[in-house]
Amino acid sequence: MTQAPASKPGIPCHVAVIMDGNGRWARARHLPRTEGHRQGVNAVRMVVRTCASRGVKVLTLFAFSSENWRRPRQEVGTLMELFVGSIRRELPELEEKGIRLRFIGDRSAFSSRLQDRMAEAEQRTRDNTLMELVVAVSYGGRWDITHAAAALAEKVRAGVLTPEQITPEILDAHLSTAGLPDPDLFIRTGGEKRVSNFLLWQLAYTELFFTDVLWPDFSEDDLNQAFACFAGRQRRFGYIEEQLAGGSGA
Repeated sequence: MTQAPASKPGIPCHVAVIMDGNGRWARARHLPRTEGHRQGVNAVRMVVRTCASRGVKVLTLFAFSSENWRRPRQEVGTLMELFVGSIRRELPELEEKGIRLRFIGDRSAFSSRLQDRMAEAEQRTRDNTLMELVVAVSYGGRWDITHAAAALAEKVRAGVLTPEQITPEILDAHLSTAGLPDPDLFIRTGGEKRVSNFLLWQLAYTELFFTDVLWPDFSEDDLNQAFACFAGRQRRFGYIEEQLAGGSGA
């Protein structure tokens, strides 16, 4: 897998977030579900700014899953409008702060207008180096792995690869996150405790943090709590404590 760039001590290099609870936040206030999505944009802005200032190198946000197309048409339409509007409004600040924007997922499902906006934002921020903001849209972990497997199968059929040459590293290079380090910290708001088809391959050794806080209410204090929890964990990656401490491990 891709080696993670250096980050500040105790700060995860790559943070991945499922932003859950917008609909329940709105329902508790007797508001349309779409209002929860609108309020959730404020939490997105806070997380991006805080992660960039704290030394996080990659932030991946699960904005719209491949399963979300099943939601009511009006809600999907509102989400698309918010998505287009957010790109337009936030792009100048991303450029100013040196944040690179990258989208992963099946873009063919989106309108040509939205695809053009996404491509333009990626182009305008491609040389930024402070942090990489990855937005997963029309994305699913199973889709990602299947897409990579199909690409590898095509290379085998063309004689470019043999089955024996396919390694985890080769498959990883064909995923939509190619070139990025695997997430160090996964955060899910809203109280659910599952990964919901998000970065299934990439989360193999990620530290998981779940909170009952609904996404529109997610604050900088909540993010700091997740970081503190991460800093207190020992990441062994299959080794034992003595090996990590420099002992023989016998």
